[in-house]
Amino acid sequence: EMEMSVDETGTTTSLHEHFYIAAELIRLGVSFVSLAPRFVGRFEKGVDYVGALDKLDQNIAGHAAIMRHFGNRYKLSLHTGSDKFGVYPIAMRHTQGKVHLKTAGTSYLEALRLIAAIDPGFFREILDFAREHYETDRKTYHVSAQVEKVALSDALADSQLPQLLSEFDARQVLHVTFGSVLDVFGDRLADTLKRHRDQYQTYIKQHFDKHLEAFAKRSAD
Repeated sequence: EMEMSVDETGTTTSLHEHFYIAAELIRLGVSFVSLAPRFVGRFEKGVDYVGALDKLDQNIAGHAAIMRHFGNRYKLSLHTGSDKFGVYPIAMRHTQGKVHLKTAGTSYLEALRLIAAIDPGFFREILDFAREHYETDRKTYHVSAQVEKVALSDALADSQLPQLLSEFDARQVLHVTFGSVLDVFGDRLADTLKRHRDQYQTYIKQHFDKHLEAFAKRSAD
């Protein structure tokens, strides 16, 4: 299966561009299952949509109309789709379920949420390491988190650490530094998760249930 992705471009995908791309692919006999435009606003790693939802609503409506014009032969794809909870109902409403959600990476953040709860000392090591490496690691991502807004590990009580995984800046800093963190702490992290497999599965289930809820609800309507 092939997906056509233009979401990594420097500008928003216009409706005319979407129409042209889809029309040419169809004319050339290229079989594709989904098309990922770059929508208005910002789809950043690990956090909810950044921008005005009313403008996104209009934008998705336009792209969905083009998809329908071509007979719903492909899905509208949401890239960098993790944690975009404000977007899912809009996408489902305009596409009648012909939507593809690309989500990955935030299962790692749920692992860190568990580490923060069961091994605060280990989490503090990861947090401090992530803060040190963020400015380098962020260069390969479209992100806006500011490391100076992320608390130093020794400024927080153990009970406050899990909350960092729900804060915009801390969440994104931890997310985009995952590669550097795993290079150093990967084996130790994996061993901890294996010892607490049931708890981690609970965290993951809650996380994915939250993602799927909007899609399941709309499908049942």
